[in-house]
Amino acid sequence: MTASSAPDSTRERIVGAAKTEFSRYGIAGARVDRIAREARTSKERVYAYFRSKQALYAFVAGRELAAVAEATRLDPADLPGYAGRLFDYFTAHPERFRLMGWGRLELAEMSLLDGDEATRGAVLSKVRQLREAQESGQLDPAWDPVDVLTLVDQIATAWLTRTDMAAVAAQLARDPGTAARRAAVVEGVRRLFPAAGDGGPVAGTADGGVGRGGKVGRGGGG
Repeated sequence: MTASSAPDSTRERIVGAAKTEFSRYGIAGARVDRIAREARTSKERVYAYFRSKQALYAFVAGRELAAVAEATRLDPADLPGYAGRLFDYFTAHPERFRLMGWGRLELAEMSLLDGDEATRGAVLSKVRQLREAQESGQLDPAWDPVDVLTLVDQIATAWLTRTDMAAVAAQLARDPGTAARRAAVVEGVRRLFPAAGDGGPVAGTADGGVGRGGKVGRGGGG
Protein backbone atom coordinates (compact mmCIF):
# COMPACT_ATOMS: atom_id res chain seq x y z
CA MET A 1 0.00 0.00 0.00
CA THR A 2 1.45 3.38 -1.00
CA ALA A 3 1.49 6.38 1.30
CA SER A 4 -1.20 8.11 -0.79
CA SER A 5 -3.57 5.14 -0.54
CA ALA A 6 -2.94 4.35 3.13
CA PRO A 7 -5.84 5.08 5.48
CA ASP A 8 -5.51 8.17 7.68
CA SER A 9 -4.59 6.58 11.01
CA THR A 10 -5.53 9.66 13.05
CA ARG A 11 -8.97 9.79 11.50
CA GLU A 12 -9.48 6.08 12.09
CA ARG A 13 -8.41 6.42 15.71
CA ILE A 14 -10.95 9.23 16.11
CA VAL A 15 -13.70 7.08 14.59
CA GLY A 16 -12.79 4.10 16.81
CA ALA A 17 -12.73 6.23 19.95
CA ALA A 18 -16.01 7.90 18.98
CA LYS A 19 -17.67 4.54 18.49
CA THR A 20 -16.84 3.57 22.08
CA GLU A 21 -17.78 6.98 23.46
CA PHE A 22 -21.15 7.17 21.72
CA SER A 23 -22.00 3.61 22.72
CA ARG A 24 -21.38 4.42 26.39
CA TYR A 25 -22.78 7.92 26.68
CA GLY A 26 -25.01 8.62 23.69
CA ILE A 27 -24.75 11.76 21.58
CA ALA A 28 -25.57 14.38 24.21
CA GLY A 29 -23.40 12.73 26.86
CA ALA A 30 -20.39 12.09 24.64
CA ARG A 31 -17.42 14.40 25.12
CA VAL A 32 -15.22 15.40 22.22
CA ASP A 33 -12.29 15.97 24.59
CA ARG A 34 -12.53 12.33 25.76
CA ILE A 35 -12.70 11.15 22.15
CA ALA A 36 -9.63 13.22 21.31
CA ARG A 37 -7.72 11.95 24.34
CA GLU A 38 -8.56 8.30 23.54
CA ALA A 39 -7.57 8.86 19.91
CA ARG A 40 -4.28 10.46 21.00
CA THR A 41 -5.02 13.70 19.22
CA SER A 42 -6.56 17.12 19.91
CA LYS A 43 -10.13 18.43 19.86
CA GLU A 44 -9.10 20.78 17.07
CA ARG A 45 -7.98 17.79 15.02
CA VAL A 46 -11.31 16.04 15.62
CA TYR A 47 -13.18 19.10 14.36
CA ALA A 48 -10.86 19.33 11.37
CA TYR A 49 -12.21 15.96 10.24
CA PHE A 50 -15.81 16.30 11.46
CA ARG A 51 -17.57 19.66 11.69
CA SER A 52 -19.54 18.73 14.81
CA LYS A 53 -20.15 15.99 17.36
CA GLN A 54 -23.43 15.19 15.56
CA ALA A 55 -21.61 14.84 12.24
CA LEU A 56 -19.12 12.48 13.87
CA TYR A 57 -21.95 10.38 15.27
CA ALA A 58 -23.69 10.29 11.88
CA PHE A 59 -20.51 8.99 10.27
CA VAL A 60 -19.92 6.34 12.94
CA ALA A 61 -23.57 5.20 12.89
CA GLY A 62 -23.62 5.07 9.09
CA ARG A 63 -20.51 2.91 9.05
CA GLU A 64 -22.05 0.59 11.65
CA LEU A 65 -25.30 0.30 9.69
CA ALA A 66 -23.31 -0.73 6.64
CA ALA A 67 -21.38 -3.27 8.73
CA VAL A 68 -24.64 -4.75 10.04
CA ALA A 69 -26.02 -5.03 6.52
CA GLU A 70 -22.86 -6.80 5.35
CA ALA A 71 -22.75 -9.18 8.33
CA THR A 72 -26.43 -10.14 8.37
CA ARG A 73 -27.33 -10.18 4.63
CA LEU A 74 -31.03 -9.60 4.09
CA ASP A 75 -32.58 -12.52 2.16
CA PRO A 76 -36.25 -11.70 1.40
CA ALA A 77 -36.87 -15.38 0.62
CA ASP A 78 -35.70 -16.33 4.15
CA LEU A 79 -36.67 -13.59 6.58
CA PRO A 80 -36.50 -15.98 9.58
CA GLY A 81 -32.86 -16.68 8.75
CA TYR A 82 -32.19 -12.95 8.47
CA ALA A 83 -33.81 -12.37 11.87
CA GLY A 84 -31.59 -15.06 13.35
CA ARG A 85 -28.48 -13.39 11.95
CA LEU A 86 -29.56 -10.02 13.37
CA PHE A 87 -30.12 -11.68 16.75
CA ASP A 88 -26.68 -13.28 16.63
CA TYR A 89 -24.91 -10.10 15.54
CA PHE A 90 -26.32 -7.83 18.22
CA THR A 91 -26.18 -10.49 20.93
CA ALA A 92 -22.46 -10.76 20.21
CA HIS A 93 -22.07 -6.96 19.98
CA PRO A 94 -24.53 -5.29 22.38
CA GLU A 95 -22.42 -2.13 22.42
CA ARG A 96 -23.14 -1.69 18.71
CA PHE A 97 -26.85 -2.02 19.35
CA ARG A 98 -26.57 0.67 22.02
CA LEU A 99 -24.71 2.89 19.56
CA MET A 100 -27.60 2.71 17.09
CA GLY A 101 -30.18 3.01 19.85
CA TRP A 102 -28.84 6.35 21.06
CA GLY A 103 -29.48 7.81 17.62
CA ARG A 104 -33.08 6.59 17.62
CA LEU A 105 -33.63 8.19 21.03
CA GLU A 106 -31.82 11.47 20.51
CA LEU A 107 -32.46 12.05 16.82
CA ALA A 108 -36.05 10.81 16.79
CA GLU A 109 -37.16 13.53 14.39
CA MET A 110 -34.66 12.40 11.76
CA SER A 111 -35.27 9.72 9.16
CA LEU A 112 -32.63 7.21 8.20
CA LEU A 113 -33.02 8.69 4.73
CA ASP A 114 -31.63 11.95 6.15
CA GLY A 115 -28.34 10.21 6.87
CA ASP A 116 -25.27 9.93 4.70
CA GLU A 117 -25.14 8.13 1.37
CA ALA A 118 -24.17 4.80 2.92
CA THR A 119 -27.09 4.93 5.37
CA ARG A 120 -29.64 5.87 2.72
CA GLY A 121 -28.25 3.24 0.38
CA ALA A 122 -28.53 0.46 2.98
CA VAL A 123 -32.17 1.29 3.74
CA LEU A 124 -33.26 1.80 0.14
CA SER A 125 -31.54 -1.42 -0.93
CA LYS A 126 -33.44 -3.47 1.66
CA VAL A 127 -36.79 -1.94 0.70
CA ARG A 128 -36.05 -2.58 -2.97
CA GLN A 129 -35.11 -6.21 -2.29
CA LEU A 130 -38.37 -6.79 -0.42
CA ARG A 131 -40.45 -5.25 -3.21
CA GLU A 132 -38.70 -7.41 -5.78
CA ALA A 133 -39.40 -10.49 -3.65
CA GLN A 134 -43.09 -9.58 -3.58
CA GLU A 135 -43.14 -9.12 -7.34
CA SER A 136 -41.52 -12.53 -7.84
CA GLY A 137 -43.93 -14.30 -5.47
CA GLN A 138 -41.39 -14.98 -2.70
CA LEU A 139 -43.05 -12.65 -0.19
CA ASP A 140 -46.71 -11.91 0.51
CA PRO A 141 -47.58 -8.66 -1.35
CA ALA A 142 -50.13 -7.76 1.34
CA TRP A 143 -47.35 -6.33 3.47
CA ASP A 144 -45.75 -2.96 2.88
CA PRO A 145 -41.99 -3.56 2.62
CA VAL A 146 -41.32 -0.82 5.18
CA ASP A 147 -43.56 -2.66 7.67
CA VAL A 148 -41.78 -5.93 6.94
CA LEU A 149 -38.36 -4.41 7.55
CA THR A 150 -39.43 -2.69 10.76
CA LEU A 151 -41.24 -5.70 12.23
CA VAL A 152 -38.44 -8.14 11.49
CA ASP A 153 -35.86 -5.79 13.00
CA GLN A 154 -38.00 -5.25 16.11
CA ILE A 155 -38.59 -8.95 16.68
CA ALA A 156 -34.92 -9.79 16.10
CA THR A 157 -33.74 -7.22 18.66
CA ALA A 158 -36.60 -7.58 21.15
CA TRP A 159 -34.44 -9.17 23.84
CA LEU A 160 -31.90 -6.35 23.58
CA THR A 161 -34.55 -3.67 24.05
CA ARG A 162 -36.34 -5.56 26.85
CA THR A 163 -33.51 -6.36 29.21
CA ASP A 164 -36.07 -6.39 32.03
CA MET A 165 -37.90 -9.30 30.40
CA ALA A 166 -34.59 -11.00 29.64
CA ALA A 167 -34.05 -11.14 33.40
CA VAL A 168 -37.54 -12.60 33.82
CA ALA A 169 -36.86 -15.20 31.13
CA ALA A 170 -33.67 -16.22 32.91
CA GLN A 171 -35.77 -17.15 35.95
CA LEU A 172 -39.14 -18.27 34.57
CA ALA A 173 -38.74 -19.49 31.00
CA ARG A 174 -39.00 -23.25 30.45
CA ASP A 175 -35.61 -22.97 28.74
CA PRO A 176 -33.72 -19.88 29.93
CA GLY A 177 -30.92 -20.24 27.41
CA THR A 178 -30.03 -17.78 24.67
CA ALA A 179 -30.66 -20.47 22.05
CA ALA A 180 -34.30 -20.67 23.15
CA ARG A 181 -34.73 -16.90 22.82
CA ARG A 182 -33.19 -17.06 19.35
CA ALA A 183 -35.50 -19.91 18.36
CA ALA A 184 -38.51 -17.85 19.47
CA VAL A 185 -37.34 -14.91 17.35
CA VAL A 186 -36.88 -17.08 14.27
CA GLU A 187 -40.22 -18.86 14.75
CA GLY A 188 -42.05 -15.59 15.30
CA VAL A 189 -40.75 -14.16 12.05
CA ARG A 190 -41.43 -17.43 10.24
CA ARG A 191 -45.08 -17.35 11.28
CA LEU A 192 -45.47 -13.76 10.14
CA PHE A 193 -43.53 -14.14 6.90
CA PRO A 194 -43.41 -17.81 5.87
CA ALA A 195 -41.11 -18.70 3.03
CA ALA A 196 -42.55 -19.88 -0.28
CA GLY A 197 -43.58 -23.53 0.11
CA ASP A 198 -43.86 -23.13 3.87
CA GLY A 199 -47.37 -21.76 4.17
CA GLY A 200 -46.93 -18.67 2.01
CA PRO A 201 -46.88 -16.37 0.28
CA VAL A 202 -50.21 -16.67 -1.52
CA ALA A 203 -51.29 -14.70 -4.54
CA GLY A 204 -54.44 -12.71 -4.00
CA THR A 205 -54.03 -11.86 -0.31
CA ALA A 206 -53.18 -8.24 -0.92
CA ASP A 207 -56.85 -7.22 -0.64
CA GLY A 208 -57.00 -8.34 2.99
CA GLY A 209 -57.90 -11.98 2.38
CA VAL A 210 -56.65 -14.87 4.46
CA GLY A 211 -53.49 -16.55 3.24
CA ARG A 212 -52.08 -19.98 4.07
CA GLY A 213 -51.70 -20.75 7.71
CA GLY A 214 -54.59 -18.40 8.54
CA LYS A 215 -52.53 -15.26 8.03
CA VAL A 216 -54.67 -12.23 7.34
CA GLY A 217 -53.38 -9.93 4.62
CA ARG A 218 -52.88 -6.29 5.51
CA GLY A 219 -54.43 -4.71 2.48
CA GLY A 220 -57.78 -4.20 4.22
CA GLY A 221 -58.67 -1.83 6.99
CA GLY A 222 -56.53 -1.23 10.06
